[in-house]
Amino acid sequence: MALIGAVALIVIGPEKLPRVARTVGTLLGKAQRYVADVKNEVNRSMELDELKKMKESVEGAARDVENSIQTSASDFEKSWSEATGESSSGALPGMEIFPEYKHPKKKWRLKQGATPQWYKARTGVRTRAQSGAARVARFRPQPGRLS
Repeated sequence: MALIGAVALIVIGPEKLPRVARTVGTLLGKAQRYVADVKNEVNRSMELDELKKMKESVEGAARDVENSIQTSASDFEKSWSEATGESSSGALPGMEIFPEYKHPKKKWRLKQGATPQWYKARTGVRTRAQSGAARVARFRPQPGRLS
C-alpha cells in the first residue's frame, strides 16, 4: 500500500492527490455496496428456491394424507354397510327416509310481513294498498267541513 501511495504521489502530484483519493474511495464504496447487493440477491433467490421446494413437499404430504383418509373412509363405509346389512336404498332397518333438505327460496312477501308495524309507520311505508280513485276521494275536501 505504501508503494502504491508513493507512486501515486509522484505521478499525480501533491495538489491533486486528495481529490483523486476521495474519488477512488467513493468508487470503491459504490463497488462494495454493489457486490453486497448482488450477494444478498443471490442469497434471497436461494432461500426462495428452498421455500418453493419445502412448499411442494408439504403439499405432496397433504395430498398423501388426503388420499389415505379417503381410502380409509371408503373402506370404513364398505365395512359398515357389510356389518349392518344395509340395503341398497341407504337406510338402516327400521328408520325412516327423509327427503333431502331444500333451502327455501327468498319470498318478498315473507320479508315484508317480518317488518314490524311500528317501523313501517315511522318510515312511512304504506301498509294498505289504495286505488287512485280511493286516494283522491280520501283527500278531497268534503262539502260542509271546514279545513
